[in-house]
Amino acid sequence: MKVTVIGAGNVGATVADVIAQREAANEVVVVDIKENFAEGKALDIWQTAPIRMSDTRVKGVTNDYAATANSDIIVITSGLPRKPGMSRDDLISTNANIVKSVTEQAVKYSPNAIIIIVSNPLDVMTYAAFLAAKLPRTKVFGMAGILDTARYRAFLASELDVSPKDIQALLMGGHGDTMVPLPRYTTVAGIPVTQLISKEKLDAIVERTKTGGGEIVKLLGTSAWYAPGEAAAQMVEAIAKDQKRIFPVCAMLDGEYGLHGIAVGVPVKLGKNGIEQIIEIEMNAEERAMLDASAKAVKEVMNVLDNMNLF
Repeated sequence: MKVTVIGAGNVGATVADVIAQREAANEVVVVDIKENFAEGKALDIWQTAPIRMSDTRVKGVTNDYAATANSDIIVITSGLPRKPGMSRDDLISTNANIVKSVTEQAVKYSPNAIIIIVSNPLDVMTYAAFLAAKLPRTKVFGMAGILDTARYRAFLASELDVSPKDIQALLMGGHGDTMVPLPRYTTVAGIPVTQLISKEKLDAIVERTKTGGGEIVKLLGTSAWYAPGEAAAQMVEAIAKDQKRIFPVCAMLDGEYGLHGIAVGVPVKLGKNGIEQIIEIEMNAEERAMLDASAKAVKEVMNVLDNMNLF
């Protein structure tokens, strides 16, 4: 099992590190455009192997996609953060060009790979990679829901003073302010969370989850990397080990939930073939209205990309 991580920044390096720690692959190749950056990060990770008792080989390369040949899974973390004075459209254009370029180069050497997108804006970058890769939608998808539910579960664990291990939850829709919380599908050791917490406190936690990334940016001056990196690595592990895990994933929909040609978060089964099933859950009228509103917001951003004629 060979995994390529494109982008050796904080998120990409964390993805590679966690994959190595879990021995989710035999080989991890880290690629970056910055000279010697990926090589240094990979060497540092590889030197943890004797301490961790890990056999995963980690290698870094500078812009050498030939070294990624025959990868089974490719994780794309490349992209620039939004800078002062940069519009949303500017960010989309810049990162879409980056994602398009690295996707095309990676697929050239690994035409059968499964591609996981972590780059932001997540939903539209997943769409961009899908267009660039020209692969089935089951093989190109984005990481968002695992991170969002992790934040939600962590906040709940703190509020309820319970182990986060016992909390199961599901969030759908776009990644960010329009995500769709589903308290009816949130449980603590099988107990509906609504029996353990007031509606006011639960609503506050949901709102905090929606802006969870922004909260960390305010504290650190940069975006998060530990939780996003862990989340992407968990997806890699589920695919590499054919675990058939049920995760919320940003997937291209073709009729599911009545939505067509749009990338939004939905529960899926992840295994060796990528998305092996998109699960359509029962939703009440309020939940469905929120999903439709979220999908509309995502579609508006996707239209911005379409109007740029990059593909």
